[in-house]
Amino acid sequence: MSFQRNLPLPPAFESFDPKDIRTQYAALCYRVVNDKIRVLLITSRGTKRWIVPKGWPMRGKAPHEAALQEAREEAGVIGRAYPDPLGQYSYMKLLDNGVEVPCIGLLFAVHTRLLKTEYPEANERDRKWFSRKKAAKRVDEPDLAALIRTFDPRQLG
Repeated sequence: MSFQRNLPLPPAFESFDPKDIRTQYAALCYRVVNDKIRVLLITSRGTKRWIVPKGWPMRGKAPHEAALQEAREEAGVIGRAYPDPLGQYSYMKLLDNGVEVPCIGLLFAVHTRLLKTEYPEANERDRKWFSRKKAAKRVDEPDLAALIRTFDPRQLG
């Protein structure tokens, strides 16, 4: 299933040819504990920056399903992904071949019921729960930080 972004390109990407901009599906994994919203961040494999789980489109999976699968593989998340994106954020992605490409991350809410102790990338990443405010300060992408800061699961459909 292909998915067309219908949101405008971020100003930083206006100089790129639109067909050179890649899309990844990202998971904003959250839980509510004592009426407080907590957001799960993981570390990237290379630089150990705090990020959200994300990955490339997958044949046969809707975008929110691909985001949920990435959350399972990268963070051990068991939960439910909502089908409508919360928004998008932009970043430059370093590919395995050393080339940097412009990417748009479509962010999907994932209500997390359980974190598995064993999952495919457990030995490659750290994971930690944060308040929205602290999570927003930990990520490097300003658009992602804004989405995290303003996230309210009561607004989900």
